[in-house]
Amino acid sequence: MRENIDERACELASYMIENKATVRAAAQHFGVSKSTVHKDVTERLYYVNKPLYDEVKELLEYNKSQRHIRGGIATRKKYKGE
Repeated sequence: MRENIDERACELASYMIENKATVRAAAQHFGVSKSTVHKDVTERLYYVNKPLYDEVKELLEYNKSQRHIRGGIATRKKYKGE
């Protein structure tokens, strides 16, 4: 994924919004690190596409508010053997 960084940031944000994806899911889909995804959508995107940045910021805040619930579900699956 070695193209223009600004284009990559827009693609990552669009994918995350369309699929309501987490940073980890987007990183896995595009084959980059989650640090790269996070930096692209939280720092670089602000200067490239402000409306898209606002949308993805809202999604990131939602994902953060749900993080403890997802962690509990994952732990339950781990110990139940699902």
